Amino acid sequence: MGQMNRRTVRDLRRGNRSTLLRQLYFQGPVSRQELGALTGLSSGSVSNVVGELLADGLVEEAGSVESDGGRPRTLLRVAPGSGHLIGVDVGETHVRVELFDLTLTELARWEHPLTPGGLEREPEPVVGHILTGLDAVVAKSGAEPGKVIGVGVGVPGVVEQGDEALVHGPTAGRDAVPLERLLRTGTELPLFIDNGATAQGQAEMWFGAGRGADNAVIALIGSGVGAAIVTAGMPYRGATSSAGEWGHTVVQVGGRACRCGAVGCLEAYVGAQAVLDRYGRRAGGVYGGAEEDAAAAGAGAGAGVGAAAGVGAGACLGAGEDQQAAFAAIVGAAGTEARAREVLEETAAYLGAGIADLINLFNPERIILGGWAGLLLGGRMLPRIRAATAAYALHRPYAQTEIGLAELGPDAVALGAATLPLAHFLATGRAR
Repeated sequence: MGQMNRRTVRDLRRGNRSTLLRQLYFQGPVSRQELGALTGLSSGSVSNVVGELLADGLVEEAGSVESDGGRPRTLLRVAPGSGHLIGVDVGETHVRVELFDLTLTELARWEHPLTPGGLEREPEPVVGHILTGLDAVVAKSGAEPGKVIGVGVGVPGVVEQGDEALVHGPTAGRDAVPLERLLRTGTELPLFIDNGATAQGQAEMWFGAGRGADNAVIALIGSGVGAAIVTAGMPYRGATSSAGEWGHTVVQVGGRACRCGAVGCLEAYVGAQAVLDRYGRRAGGVYGGAEEDAAAAGAGAGAGVGAAAGVGAGACLGAGEDQQAAFAAIVGAAGTEARAREVLEETAAYLGAGIADLINLFNPERIILGGWAGLLLGGRMLPRIRAATAAYALHRPYAQTEIGLAELGPDAVALGAATLPLAHFLATGRAR
């Protein structure tokens, strides 16, 4: 019985530590008195736990404020330099590694481009790039490896959490990749692996357009299409962690071929490459047939996009920056070119139908449109996207849903990945 009581007291102190640390992180700088009001903890509990956090170097004083008739109140905050976080973005066209302090100020960055469909996107080369990037950002920032709280890795596909993280990537033809085990051969840093959209969604909820909402969907469009679903303030993962594969919901029965192997997926209409392909077809063509998809991908797409972007077809449909430049050129041309305007109008219609599905299914307070292609589309077409959503969504839930743009920028997956070890830090109250 005594052992059970000791364990219960220890758990209570750990819970209090986590509660105070979260309030200091998200609400700080605040005084001890304010911490008591925010948490409901007694002044004695606040004083004891704050003393521990100060002694551990996780919290520091941040000035003082006048009080009513008494001594000035000392303000406290989480010490930015008391630990470091690393976020890794394993994207369609790059591996990006970023190192942050505890306030998520970027201190170092490393990036390696990937060729879509190339051998470099196989698991072993990707793991090699990640490990190289980890060494590079630690060396560049001068951070002590022992002060790195953890490494968050955001990946495309479904991440199965268990004894070890396994990555299932149907669009890339891979299944059950033991990414955590592969990375463990080259680093002893704590690892946290999750879907990139889920990680980026957590960052938007904490620091971006989702702040203050308990129920939201962060809809991300780039080379692929995904979503992070948040219900009651927590990410919704589903029975096997595959929730959020919004890009592979069907918007057209018997429609365009999707790289996942199905037909008619939303990604096959609003994903960046899908938009490039449709733009390259002859005006007035019939959209949606598998034979036409192949012809567009192999022939017309490059020429049309090349003309709009002012570069050659091969460069336009290349990796990374070339795809983004070609997509941006179509968006930019929509004001003066009928074909570009037609494709974007059609894309907005499909996107509106997809967002309406999210509203009808999850009844969120907010839909947050992000990803590099999503922000380009939303920046020009947001009123049209809202109108299309209204045409397909149930009236009452649509009227109660805000549809807006993400605030953390077009390439926030690494930042989102860094919130994975940050969440562990705040939950446990300890750096390692």
